[in-house]
Amino acid sequence: MLDCVNVVKRYGGKFAVNGMSVAIEDAHIYGLLGPNGSGKSTWMKMAAGLIVPDEGQMTLDGVKIGAETKRHIAYMPTEGYFYSYMKIKDVGRYYQDFFDDFDEQQFEKLIADMDLEMNMKVRNLSSGMMAKLKIAVTLSRKAELYLLDEPIGGVDPAARDYILHTIISNYSKDATVILSTHLIGDIEPVLDEAIFLKDGRVFAHRSVEELRETEGMSVDAYFREVFKC
Repeated sequence: MLDCVNVVKRYGGKFAVNGMSVAIEDAHIYGLLGPNGSGKSTWMKMAAGLIVPDEGQMTLDGVKIGAETKRHIAYMPTEGYFYSYMKIKDVGRYYQDFFDDFDEQQFEKLIADMDLEMNMKVRNLSSGMMAKLKIAVTLSRKAELYLLDEPIGGVDPAARDYILHTIISNYSKDATVILSTHLIGDIEPVLDEAIFLKDGRVFAHRSVEELRETEGMSVDAYFREVFKC
């Protein structure tokens, strides 16, 4: 589905991603895991078509990442990206204008399920509420690939469980989801595969089931062993 071959991205001469190669398959849930500075967010932005690799190539179903592939990829960044004056209903309209696959009824359902209200203003949302809004608007697209950068960062444990449940319950089962997070223990139960990044490269790409069977370790334990956390 998504192929990444020898991709490099530099900022001011420093490698953010350094020769990364990975193949992402259909209908899987991946964890993109690594310490700060390992290249997770930069790689996601390249996969989403927001920044261009300096070297290497990324393709979605054989098509080079760019304007065409953006129609099939729903990306949720870590940064807040809504205007502060907006109401939640305005955020929905904003997405509807930009994306043909945006489902307004799905958005309304998710907003209600998450105990948010359409007339709430973005400027008044807590970090937990903002995380829920970003998830709701992203999952209201009927995409082939969902890229969620730190979807449960900065929220309390109860909200994390709720957000993960919402992700698993609402994305298309034919689609692929890639989750980037530091909170490995929280997302491990939903993962099919784990991609471990170190210094801008893929250190390991393991099936979660295979990792448990052959190594006798959880994803979290393996991460701690590799990165000496």
